[in-house]
Amino acid sequence: MARLKEMYQNEIVDAMIKKFGYKNIMEVPKLDKIVINMGVGEAKDNAKVLDSAVRDLEIITGQKAVLTKAKKSVANFKIREGMAIGCKVTLRGEKMYEFADRLINLALPRVRDFRGVNANAFDGRGNYALGIKEQLIFPEIEYDKVDKVRGMDIIFVTTAKTDEEARELLRLFNMPFAK
Repeated sequence: MARLKEMYQNEIVDAMIKKFGYKNIMEVPKLDKIVINMGVGEAKDNAKVLDSAVRDLEIITGQKAVLTKAKKSVANFKIREGMAIGCKVTLRGEKMYEFADRLINLALPRVRDFRGVNANAFDGRGNYALGIKEQLIFPEIEYDKVDKVRGMDIIFVTTAKTDEEARELLRLFNMPFAK
């Protein structure tokens, strides 16, 4: 079982109840899902680029990636409606906690000149968005097999009502927020 899930069930619930004074254990916010999105703009010219991005995302998450398609045609970007321009993975349950553990304890400390993640990247509804510039920070990715360095967006979706509750929840998960 993932270390973070055990931690959530034991210490984090108690700490959240103590800080916010919840009356019921079901009021305590929890991590709902993690969505990892990789936008691949070059896919409009070369379809193989998207395949390698999908492969990287599947290696990192251990789950099949879904292609994302353009919602509208944009002439300036030479994109037509329905064209595949990215990929995403939604993690829930055991895989979500395992990925969060690897991200927080293995991948983020490998970022060059790392001073912590932005503590203000919440959306007002208790969800946290994090951008990563290169997929090489994950230990599963082999440097020699990477054709191009790509970034990704990681969104932590929580059941928290406010940003303050979500920030505290992620802080208790040991998310390295910048001071």
